[in-house]
Amino acid sequence: MHLTQAILLRKTRLTESSLIVSWLSPEFGRFKTVAKGALRPKSPFQGILDLFHLCEIQFQPARSGELHSLREASLLESFPALRSRYTNIALASYAIELLEKTTESESPLPELFDLFFRVLRHLHQKPASLKALLHFESELARLLGIQSPGIPPAQVLEKLLHRLPPSRVPLVTRLSSSRPSAPL
Repeated sequence: MHLTQAILLRKTRLTESSLIVSWLSPEFGRFKTVAKGALRPKSPFQGILDLFHLCEIQFQPARSGELHSLREASLLESFPALRSRYTNIALASYAIELLEKTTESESPLPELFDLFFRVLRHLHQKPASLKALLHFESELARLLGIQSPGIPPAQVLEKLLHRLPPSRVPLVTRLSSSRPSAPL
């Protein structure tokens, strides 16, 4: 059994009552768990398994494959103000896309966990901005060891990935506009 703090990155329905949940943890990197019965009315996971939530989780490693079994989860931080603006959600989602594209599954990533945690905390306290997006890309390139002096981090990441996530263009356009995004 493993115990760790992790941020919920993505969740997908597996069966009528179960979910596949993707996490980012400092000790285990990106990994997936099955949350059996998570969609049942009296599930102990109810209200805990939501995007961007920081949780303390306990999971049983898979005997084979990459799909571990989630045993327990307790909510540590939900970042409720992050959800108050569309651009905050869009920026956090873009950060997840980049993390998924630039990292291998189940590789310890303490620095990237810390970076993403700082993004969520920032978006909980302030509206998303172009400056925040560019800072995240710059820090990601630096932590991945691919930063090049004089070359914008987005270009360096694009060279690595061959294509940045398509969500970047509308996000940059929205963040570049003079009007701040309206609360949800």
